Amino acid sequence: MIEIPEAQVLSRQLRETLDGKTIVRAVAAASPHGYTWYFGEPSSYPERLEGRQITGSAAHGGQAELWAEDTRVVFSDGVNLRYYAPGEKRPARHQLLVVFDDESAICCTVQMYGGLLAFEAGTNSNPLYVGALVKPSPLSNDFTKEYFESLVDDRAARLPAKLFLATQQRIPGLGNGVLQDILWQAKIHPKRTMFTLSEAEMDALHAAIRSVLTQMTAEGGRSVERDLFGKAGGYQTVMCRLTFDTACPRCGAPIQRLEYRGGTVYVCSNCQKLH
Repeated sequence: MIEIPEAQVLSRQLRETLDGKTIVRAVAAASPHGYTWYFGEPSSYPERLEGRQITGSAAHGGQAELWAEDTRVVFSDGVNLRYYAPGEKRPARHQLLVVFDDESAICCTVQMYGGLLAFEAGTNSNPLYVGALVKPSPLSNDFTKEYFESLVDDRAARLPAKLFLATQQRIPGLGNGVLQDILWQAKIHPKRTMFTLSEAEMDALHAAIRSVLTQMTAEGGRSVERDLFGKAGGYQTVMCRLTFDTACPRCGAPIQRLEYRGGTVYVCSNCQKLH
C-alpha cells in the first residue's frame, strides 16, 4: 500500500525518471476492476493526458502525484506503479498504461483497491486529496507536538491508538502499515485508548511518528513494499507478517499477531503492554 514513505519515494523516482518526456498514449480501465477509482470517465483519460509533457511530481500524504503540464495524475492506496524501459515487456492486464515518446511507460495495476485520478489542476475537491494538501506532514517541522495534541479532540480521545492513527486521515498517509513500527517504537499497544496515554507517552508517540516515517523515507520505503522499479524498500520493517512469531529485536519477547477492528496488528508481548 502507498503510505507516506512510499509516496515520497515514488514521487522522487517519477520526477527523476520522467521529467521532460511527452505522453503519446494513455489507456485507462483496459482491464476492468470494480474497486479502481478514476476521476470521471476512464474513456476521457487519453484526451486529458496525450500530448502533455511531464513537468514534475509531488507527494501528498499517501498519494504520489505526477504533473503533466496542467493535468495531475494521482496514484493512491493499493496502486502498484511500475516503470518499464523502452523495449521492456509490459503486463497484458492493467488499470492504467501511460506510454511516452521514447517508448518507455508506466503501468498501474490494482489488486484490492486503489485510486488512479487524472484531472485538471485545481479541480479535485475530494476531502482526502485536499486534506493531504493542507495538513502538516510528519516529515515537516510543522508537525509539532502542539499540532499533534490538537488532533486528540473529545471524540478521538476515546479511540484506540490504532484507530486514532489510521482512520479519518487525521494524519494523511499514515495507515495500518506504517503504524505498526510507530507504536512499537513508542512502546504503545494498538488497543490502548488515547485518553489513557500519559504526557510522556504522548511525547514518545509524537517522536516515533516523526522519526520512524523519516527513517522509512530516507531508506527508500518499507521492505514489504516495492518502488517504481519493483525493488523492495531498504527499511527493514520490524512489525509485519514476515516477523510474526519471531523475537522482538529490542527485548527478545515473541512478536504476536492480533486480529483487531477489521485488520491485523503486530505487537511485542513485552514492550507494548495493554494495561
